[in-house]
Formats: sequence, structure tokens, C-alpha cells
Amino acid sequence: MHRAAHILANEGDRSVEELRRDYRSLLSEMSVRKEEAGVLSGAVSLFLKVSRSYWKGLFRCYRFPDLPRTNNDLEHHFGSVRHGERRASGRKGASPAMVVRGSVRVVAAVVTPPEGFAAQDIRPANLQRWRTLRASLEKRREGRRAQLRFRRDPDAYLGRLEEQLFKQALPS
Repeated sequence: MHRAAHILANEGDRSVEELRRDYRSLLSEMSVRKEEAGVLSGAVSLFLKVSRSYWKGLFRCYRFPDLPRTNNDLEHHFGSVRHGERRASGRKGASPAMVVRGSVRVVAAVVTPPEGFAAQDIRPANLQRWRTLRASLEKRREGRRAQLRFRRDPDAYLGRLEEQLFKQALPS
């Protein structure tokens, strides 16, 4: 286990391929020698199973240096976002805006430096991608508006839908 932790710590700042190779050889060695662990052989088997199931994402943090390495580090980022939302809104739970626009708001809150951004920093680099994102957010927002309208007055909402359906069904 200490060797696994040492490899994943990447103190030598080695490449992802080197880390994978070393970790894979460690896992194969553990697999061959797990009976030597005695009563802990079950724990070794579990470690091997979990390593296999997480393999696809296990080394992602080494490719992207700003990506947190552990779930605790990642949860710290989300916790700081929740804390900021609670302070700004006074709510104890997630605000509706966080639910609807969470994919944008969480990322923005996590990457925003304490000193803020200058105008040239927030200009979209890819205008088409920005427009696509805005359109998807607006579509989700419209869906939430429709839910609210339905909850407030179901009969009127359904009546408007029937009118729209009849207009489309009638020949012009």
C-alpha cells in the first residue's frame, strides 16, 4: 500500500505513462503475491478490484494539474461554492439558480480568483460554444418556467397547450 501511495504521490513529477506503467506493475505483483498477505489477502483483492474499477479516471489529475487529486479536495471546492451561495442568498439549501445553472455557476465559482477577472479575461474564446451553452441554459430555464406555470394554474396551462396543438393540427 505504501508503494501505491508513493507512486500516486508523483513526487518525481513523472509523466502519466510512467505512473501508469509503475502502478500497473505494482498491481500485477500484488495480484501474484496476495496469498503472502495472509489474513489481509481479502483486503488486497478488494484493493485490486477497486483499482480496476477506477482505472479509467485514476490518472486524470496528472494530465490536468488544476484538477483535485482526491475526492476530499474536490469536495472542498464544492463546499466553498455552497458556502458562498449560502452567504449570498441566505438560504440553507441550494438556490434554484444553482440547480438550473449549476454546471456554469460551480465552475465559475471554483476558478474565480480572489482578485476577480478583468474584462479581457471573461471574453468568450469560442463564441459558437458560448452561444450553444447559453441556449442550453435558456432551454432548461424555460422548462423550469413551464413547470412553475403548470403548478400555479394547471387548467390554464393545459388549455394553452391544447390551443397550440389544435392550431398545428388544423390545415392552413
